[in-house]
Amino acid sequence: MNIQSISTDQDLINLYLKGKEEALSELVTRHKSKIYTSIYLLVKDEYLAEDIFQDTFIKVIKTLRAGRYNEEGKFLPWVLRIAHNLVIDYFRKEKRSPTIVNSDGFDIFDVLGIHDESMEEKMIKEQTYADLKSLIHLLPDEQKEVLIMRHYGELSFKEIADLTNVSINTALGRMRYALNNLRKMLVGNKEVTLKM
Repeated sequence: MNIQSISTDQDLINLYLKGKEEALSELVTRHKSKIYTSIYLLVKDEYLAEDIFQDTFIKVIKTLRAGRYNEEGKFLPWVLRIAHNLVIDYFRKEKRSPTIVNSDGFDIFDVLGIHDESMEEKMIKEQTYADLKSLIHLLPDEQKEVLIMRHYGELSFKEIADLTNVSINTALGRMRYALNNLRKMLVGNKEVTLKM
């Protein structure tokens, strides 16, 4: 049986519980990018994100082996919620909040594809991104969290709602408020020309 050909996460979980270790490996491979990215966007540290990612799957394995998994058909949101809770635990322990840029200066905008631009266009874009990041940092935590998860983590509003334990309408409302607040701040910061 080809593990990669199994379409549902629940089938892979059932195989793992029957002793097929490669089923868990397939689950990790299938969702690694989304889970790691959602962690990284909150902690802004590559090594810390890797640690929390590993801790997340240790918790997933313990829960599965103990027979306490009951999120049938919702494996990814369940794992994202575990990861999110571990991030919150970390910040509670550290008594600090996440920032938009990490200590080594990694910038999410650096990995975005950029066509050939003039030096002036690059400078304007870099300044715009820097201004936008500082404005995002000024948003209330709930709005900032939804904005980062949606735009940088590419999570659906359903996933965001599950992760933050709110309704989809609340997640949508927080996103709307975040964008409205950013627009208001941008009007006050006229040198930033940004299309939402």
